[in-house]
Amino acid sequence: MQIRVLALLLLCVAFIGGCGAQETIEEKKTVKIGIMLSDVGLGDQSFSDAAFQGLIKARDELDIQFDYREISETGDYEKGIADLVKQGNNFVVGLGFMVQESLEKVAKQYPDQQFVLIDSVSEAANIVSLTFKEEEGSFLIGALAGLKTKSNKLGFIGGMDVPLIHKFGAGFKQGAEAVNPKAQVAVEYAEDFGSVEKGASIARKMIQSGVDAVYPAAGLTGVGALKEAETNGKLAFGVDSDQFFAAEKAVVSSMLKHIDKAIYLICESMVKDGKLSDKHIELGLKENGVGLAEVRILTLSDKEKEQLDKLTNDIVSGTIKVNVK
Repeated sequence: MQIRVLALLLLCVAFIGGCGAQETIEEKKTVKIGIMLSDVGLGDQSFSDAAFQGLIKARDELDIQFDYREISETGDYEKGIADLVKQGNNFVVGLGFMVQESLEKVAKQYPDQQFVLIDSVSEAANIVSLTFKEEEGSFLIGALAGLKTKSNKLGFIGGMDVPLIHKFGAGFKQGAEAVNPKAQVAVEYAEDFGSVEKGASIARKMIQSGVDAVYPAAGLTGVGALKEAETNGKLAFGVDSDQFFAAEKAVVSSMLKHIDKAIYLICESMVKDGKLSDKHIELGLKENGVGLAEVRILTLSDKEKEQLDKLTNDIVSGTIKVNVK
């Protein structure tokens, strides 16, 4: 009889212990994240690659799992986003303004699913918008270009003629003029984020017209412009990530758009709280969402460094308002 009672007690203890273990497992349930990459996808040496690095860091440090889709494999954004929802991800990210329409369609079909739209603002109830103040970082790039140009002719190459890209160009122009009233900025839109050849062709024409520094905000198309500047012995400025290694003899600095940090931030929030509470997250110089990469190739004088530091502080404090168009 005593043996039976002991066995029953042990069974109860095991059952209670098992419940506790199950609860512990549930508490440590891994967060799963899906991301629909922007049009060029991995290998763009810019936006998508930077976002992917943020996911890798979150996987290694926060123990998340992630899956991704590229339009080259899905054929369209909507299918890729829907696939990621069906995979059971806790939230699904649409990377880039071109994803917005498709993301909103899928979000409407899955009202209980959490989504994140990067680089545009959505009014959908289940979509969190994350944007950057690209104009602020571009202002500093423009200031650098304005200080170092010899011809007073600069070039801006946009991937598309859309409001997001206008922010890069407007900030660049304002920054150049702030330090060099004689600076002129030629502007051209490639209408393509994935053509190295087109970027090179546009940069070549600008250089032939007297431009001695180019700033492309055009993904892989922009890489073509950087390389063309290098070929012709001109200056260039990268975008989104540090693009020095794309053209080491030309790239003075890059406008860093910390998409990797933003991706990590939302992953961290999801792991901690199980949801994304903010409806719109906007990151600028003050929030360390944008900034400058290391200045290479050229040496800045102490006076020039002081100028850049003051401009940065004035933007952060609100003394300088940077144009968005």
